[in-house]
Amino acid sequence: MALTADTQRAAAASSSIANPGPLGLCGFALTTFVLSSANAGLFTGASIVIGLALFYGGLAQLLAGMWEFKTGNTFGATAFTSYGAFWLAVGASLQLNLIPNHAAFGFFLLGWTIFTAIMFLGTFRVNTALVVVFGLLTLTFLALTLAEFGVSGMGTIGGYLGIVTALAAWYTAASGILASLKSPFSLPVGPRN
Repeated sequence: MALTADTQRAAAASSSIANPGPLGLCGFALTTFVLSSANAGLFTGASIVIGLALFYGGLAQLLAGMWEFKTGNTFGATAFTSYGAFWLAVGASLQLNLIPNHAAFGFFLLGWTIFTAIMFLGTFRVNTALVVVFGLLTLTFLALTLAEFGVSGMGTIGGYLGIVTALAAWYTAASGILASLKSPFSLPVGPRN
């Protein structure tokens, strides 16, 4: 997920694959955007996310994680593989009606909140754009966790936070795509710390 031009060139020089970061970020962003829009109450029929969760947020992100292992990016590999597996689990749980109750799903989301907070700490060694993505994602998971534990209004707040998280992820992905194309302009992601 380190999307600086220097990192991309180093990865390209050491491997025969392109930077998988933009693919993983886009799979994450689109799937998050759709489910978060439903959580925010912008439409009904959240089951529309099942296909995205299984294939784009799930499988494509999982593959991006495997390719990040090949480039030697432990952070990107851990993030994309984990969130790909998250989306596969969510898609399967929705499709197969495997969520027994709100408390059970609350603990599922609490685990992901903790994991995301740990990953957030890692972003301080990557770039500012990922600090924003993972900071927002931590808040999104926290709000959705609280909603599942019965705190009124938190599901809607989590939905809107998820939409903003998706937009930040798309921005970060666009930065990586533009860097790979030798575009005449770039989108800044902030300095590495």
